[in-house]
Amino acid sequence: MASEGAPLFRSILSSAALSACALCLASWSIETDRSTKDTHGLFEIREEARHFISHENARGHQQWDVLEPNLKTLVPRCAVPLETRWTPKSYGRSKPSVMVICPVAVPNTAMRRWDVHVPVERKPNQTGSPAAAPHRSERSGARTRLDVSE
Repeated sequence: MASEGAPLFRSILSSAALSACALCLASWSIETDRSTKDTHGLFEIREEARHFISHENARGHQQWDVLEPNLKTLVPRCAVPLETRWTPKSYGRSKPSVMVICPVAVPNTAMRRWDVHVPVERKPNQTGSPAAAPHRSERSGARTRLDVSE
């Protein structure tokens, strides 16, 4: 009779363990993924991308919003300040993104340098704002575009 209850107990125990894991994962977010002495947090990586995009938006070209990097990304801590630039089109990404680059990671067994691509999307047009008006070349009347292949 004890052997009949064992599968039921295992099933209940497995369900409880899965529920606990789901609660742990639900409480984790990019806001809590901060840098440690060994890893570079996605929060700081996203903030670098936001800083880059705020400068791009201030230049008056297209207006962009920063999305979240891939939440599965795990990279070692960077030993030097991070660099940012547009991800070149030659990288084959289907949508625009910002490369957050670590040219020198702290000594580790995984990688010496890394880059994380943070996706961006155009802000919706806002009527009445100067950013919503298309930029036109005075000579040709054609719209100018931001070249993200730099």
